[in-house]
Amino acid sequence: MPETPDPDVADYVAIGVGPANLSLAAQAEAVPGLRGIHLERRREFAWHPGLLLPGAVIQISPLKDLVTPVDPTSDYSFPSFLVSTGRFYDFLSARFPAVHRAEYSEYLAWAARRLPTVRFGHEVREVHFRGDHFEALTDHGAFRGRHLVLGTGGTPVVPAVFREHLGERVFHAENFLRHEAVLPGRRVAVVGGGQSGAEIVRHLLAAGTAERITWVSRRPGFVPLDESAFANHLYRPEAAREFFSRSPAERAVLLRERKHTSDGISESLLAEIYQRIYLATHVEGRTGFIDLLPGHEVVGAAAADDGYRLTLKSVDSGALLDADAVVLATGYEQRPAACTAPLALRLCMAEGAPVVREDFSAEWDGPDGHRIYLQNGARHAFGVADPNLSLVAWRSKVILDSIRDATGIRPKGSVSP
Repeated sequence: MPETPDPDVADYVAIGVGPANLSLAAQAEAVPGLRGIHLERRREFAWHPGLLLPGAVIQISPLKDLVTPVDPTSDYSFPSFLVSTGRFYDFLSARFPAVHRAEYSEYLAWAARRLPTVRFGHEVREVHFRGDHFEALTDHGAFRGRHLVLGTGGTPVVPAVFREHLGERVFHAENFLRHEAVLPGRRVAVVGGGQSGAEIVRHLLAAGTAERITWVSRRPGFVPLDESAFANHLYRPEAAREFFSRSPAERAVLLRERKHTSDGISESLLAEIYQRIYLATHVEGRTGFIDLLPGHEVVGAAAADDGYRLTLKSVDSGALLDADAVVLATGYEQRPAACTAPLALRLCMAEGAPVVREDFSAEWDGPDGHRIYLQNGARHAFGVADPNLSLVAWRSKVILDSIRDATGIRPKGSVSP
């Protein structure tokens, strides 16, 4: 039997409020008697604000929102947002092929403002386990919960050769809009051949203010995202469960084989970039405004004059590239948040990754009645869809059902949507 709950201890404390834990908070609102606290260091909701470029779109259906796949009647759905903001019919009439990233960010912020359990401006300094609860220490006091949900998001990847040069003119793509003002009239190198790199190149081409754009990618070409029906079939709960059932060796093979269903450039964006280059070259008569360098890796970076000299390596040769500014569209990686250091050594690890159960809880050396759940931290266990927006609603429901089972709020039942 579950222990008698302490009124000063919530059922769970969630750290980080991105789309994942926002989904958790929205679904928890519909569970009578469930007490959750969601802590976020930012003072207001923000979802990659430095990449909210004009024309950038999300690569999933808007029905794969915070709640719809598991509760289409929820007040926190994307259709509810459209109705609440008076744009439902206009949205349908617009017939956008995809939802713009800026509008989806507005939807997420709209949901965050309506959720009373979300606490902004609460940076968690440390998390400890105190025997019968987790304790998150913030500048606003300590918050306690029987369970812990980690959703702190990815950490920007900065290649080692650029770390000493980070600043106003060498920066990660997540800060692009913050630094954009320094780019006009300069030679700009965009490093990274994924969707973010492509969106930045498209934006620079549209602005037409950079002296020269060089797009560098380690990949042999600018690879399109596989958005076919059968590729999307992998972004379902059933596919995640099937992946979970595989051996570690099989999972590693599948991750490699399925990479371009999640890590590539949308074909429409590739076509737009090509068309812009064509028009500029053959219709406007412009030359020397862009260089495309797929199949090249940046292996060195040094300050030179008022800019930087990058050393590039390809399969059969090397090259030097002079640039005044460098945008690192080099993606993100999952790292434990610094505040969780007191718990890090208590997690069970295998091949450098946490051992994760089917309910997204990590195996650890503490009591099973107190669980640590990972949001966006189990790609190795659930496949390419785990860090993607497609399954946030399903995963949050799985976690909530597990918490409810552990706390005795309801009898055990299916977690299937």
